[in-house]
Amino acid sequence: MKCDALVVGGGITGSLVAERLTRQGLDVVLIDREFPGRGSTAASTSMLLWEIDRSLTDLTEAYGFERASRAYLASLSAVSGLRSLVLELGLSCDMREKHSLYLAAGSTSKELLGEHQLRKRAGLPGEFLDHARLLDIFGIGRAGAIVSPGAADADPMQLARGLLGIAIARGARLFEAEAVEFDTTARSVGVQLKNGRQIEARSVVLATGYVMPAIIQSTIHSVSSSWAIATTPQPQNIWKEGALIWEDSKNYLYARTTRAGRIIVGGEDSDRIIEPEERDGLIPEKAGVLERRLAALWPPASLDIEFRWSGTFDNTSDGLPLIGPVPGAKGIYAAYGYGGNGITFSFLAAQLIGDLIAGSASKLVADFALDRDGRPIGR
Repeated sequence: MKCDALVVGGGITGSLVAERLTRQGLDVVLIDREFPGRGSTAASTSMLLWEIDRSLTDLTEAYGFERASRAYLASLSAVSGLRSLVLELGLSCDMREKHSLYLAAGSTSKELLGEHQLRKRAGLPGEFLDHARLLDIFGIGRAGAIVSPGAADADPMQLARGLLGIAIARGARLFEAEAVEFDTTARSVGVQLKNGRQIEARSVVLATGYVMPAIIQSTIHSVSSSWAIATTPQPQNIWKEGALIWEDSKNYLYARTTRAGRIIVGGEDSDRIIEPEERDGLIPEKAGVLERRLAALWPPASLDIEFRWSGTFDNTSDGLPLIGPVPGAKGIYAAYGYGGNGITFSFLAAQLIGDLIAGSASKLVADFALDRDGRPIGR
C-alpha cells in the first residue's frame, strides 16, 4: 500500500494529526495495534490546560525567558485552537471553556506570586489570589492561587473518535496493524507491519503514546502511572464554575468536574509502577488516598465514588513535548504530547508537523526537538 502520510497510533494524538493532514489534502493511512483510543486516551482525565507541568519560573531558569515564554504562549494558543477546531467541525465531545486554578501546595504563596509576575511579563492571562480572596471566591483554604482563563475540558474518547471520523470521511484509511520496522533509505519510508504487509509513505508520523518505537532515541522521557477517581453526579457540591484545579507541586493533585456534576480527581503518580497488572492492582489503595485528598481539598464533596481507574503515560524531564523530525530517519516525525498537557500538546504537534510536511517550520520545532539537551528541573 502507498500513501502520502502514515500515522502510527489511533488515539487522540493520531486522530488530531490525521484530521490536520487530511485537511491539507493528503492521502492518509492510520494504523493502530488495538481499538483506537484504548490506550492513554481512554485513561485521560482530559484537563486541557495551557499551563505546563513545569512552571514558567523553572523553564526560564533552564532555558531563558524567551524560549520559556514561547512554549507557554504556544500552549495557550493551542487550547484556543483546539476549542475553535471542535466548534468548526461540530464535534460532540462535551467541550467546555474553563478557568484553571493553580493552588499553592505549601504554607506560603511567595513562589506562586513570583510565577504570576513572570507570567504577566510574558503577556499571559491570570490573576493572583491571596489566602483571603481564594477562600472568599472559591471556598478553598490554601495559601494562595493563580486563577487563569483559557483552559477547557472535554470527553477524550468522544473527541478522538469525532476527529477520526472526520479524517475518514475525507478519505483516510484506518487499519488494525502494528509497525515493527522502518526503512528510510529510499525516497519514501517503508514501514514493515507485524502481519507481513508493508506500507510505503512519503511521511510517517509516530503518535504511539508511551509505547515508543526503538527508532526514537530520547534521553529525557520517562514512563509513569497515574490513578483517578470519579464521584457520582453531585452538581450541588461543585466549586465555583468547576474550574480546573491543580497544585504547585511536582507530584500534584488535579481535579475537574463533568457536565453531569461528577468530580474527577487524579494524581499519586509513580515512575516505578508501570506494568499494567501491578498498576491496576493498586487502584483500590490509590483510590483511597485520592478520596482523602479530595475531602481535604473540598470538604463539601460527597465521597460516593463510582469509578476508579489508572493509566500509563510518559513525561519529559523539562515538561515539554517531543515534537518534530526523528533524528537520522528522513521522513519520520514524532508527535508526543506528554505530561499533564497531553491533549494540548497533541494539538500543537498536529499543527507543527502539518506545517513541516507542507514545507514550513517554527522555532518551536527546535524547542521541542527529540534530541534536545533537556534538563531535570524542579517546580
